Amino acid sequence: MDNRTTRDPAMTDVAKLAGVSHQTVSRVLNGHPNVREQTRLRVRAAIAELGYRPNRAARALVTGRSQVIGVVAQNSTLYGPAWLLAAVEQAAAQAGFAVSVGLVKSLDRASISEAIERHRDQRVAGIVVIAPTDSASAALADVPDGVPLVAVDGDPARASALVTVDQEAGALAAVRHLLDHGHQTVWHVSGPPDWYDSEGRVRGWRRALEEAGAEVPPVVAADWSAASGYRAGLMLARMPEVTAIFAANDHLALGILRAMSERGRRVPDDVSLVGFDDVPEAAFFIPPLTTVRPDFDAVARETLGLLLAQVAGTELGEPRRTVAPSLVVRDSVAPPRG
Repeated sequence: MDNRTTRDPAMTDVAKLAGVSHQTVSRVLNGHPNVREQTRLRVRAAIAELGYRPNRAARALVTGRSQVIGVVAQNSTLYGPAWLLAAVEQAAAQAGFAVSVGLVKSLDRASISEAIERHRDQRVAGIVVIAPTDSASAALADVPDGVPLVAVDGDPARASALVTVDQEAGALAAVRHLLDHGHQTVWHVSGPPDWYDSEGRVRGWRRALEEAGAEVPPVVAADWSAASGYRAGLMLARMPEVTAIFAANDHLALGILRAMSERGRRVPDDVSLVGFDDVPEAAFFIPPLTTVRPDFDAVARETLGLLLAQVAGTELGEPRRTVAPSLVVRDSVAPPRG
């Protein structure tokens, strides 16, 4: 009778099966960027075959940090921030990290700073802050040097690690698409002025018009909601000179669609419309909405890469990363009548 106890697989067992050193296994588990993809896949396969589970508690005692990433985000149902949070959680899981999410009710400096401090008290490996407003980004100045931290959608002028969607490029593509269909100018229904996303989309809209030599109408200020898009749409529907609208997000575009329908102006026959975000419902609007799609998965991958490089103490390279969006063409744009 065999009385030997069966031990759990260790990192050395993974290394032996994968044919690599235990240091390489450690780098794969820590999401280190300097590991060849073929090697990473071989190590992951060995981990799965052996059922190896890293001892996170022991690692925390040795390094002073856990295998957990702290994320600070607003408690919001807005599509962009919500999908960014989900993408960061997924990217962290793929890198072998758990995620502790600190949700704040508002994006003021005090709330963001308190959430960051709670994560530091938990000795997380690093912190991601989704900081889309001036007040949220201001809190990052309170974080001591040496704390691994990456801001997402934060202040473009901030010198430290930052990952953003190229809002200006997305707006440029949207407005040029409308101008290419023959519209003389494009009206813009903007998001809140204190959001960097909104500011970037206004810049791209204005730049596209100025480069085309087109008239630049006044910005129609709104928030991110369909209700505010509806109110803006009711005003624009009364103006026969309005033939093309770029909405700062798809929920605004949805409100504009309803307002135009109620006022007897058809999209795209009378008014062409482009949104931003490519929410899952955009393809089912009537008509299906042409919109700009941010690559949230790419933002999350860039964010984790920058963060884990800080955790590992390796060179960041360029600490500011910008991810290009793409234009999704559907049925809400047509040439103007006549």
